[in-house]
Amino acid sequence: MRRPRNFDAELQALTAKAKALKTKKQGQLGELIIAIGADALTIEQLAGALLEAVGADAARKEAWRKSGAAFFRGDGAHVRKGVGRNAGGASASGAGPQSPSGEAGAA
Repeated sequence: MRRPRNFDAELQALTAKAKALKTKKQGQLGELIIAIGADALTIEQLAGALLEAVGADAARKEAWRKSGAAFFRGDGAHVRKGVGRNAGGASASGAGPQSPSGEAGAA
């Protein structure tokens, strides 16, 4: 005869696993912010930049994806310089997002 499943124990284990994954994700995001130098921004600036990124169009997100991929390949210092130059002008002009992907591709 089969033993009945202990749903409470399974739920508790899944809850603990979800909490551990969330904690790990938060840690990785914090490490990423430090690695790219975004920890130099104020919390308000960082939140504003992330809110803008969430609502960005697909072309800008693709340019950012390429820039991020270059960072993880080891071209991080070059990419950070490009991102820093465009941080002020990206929202003021439409030409901002093309520059980082062009620079990252040229490296």
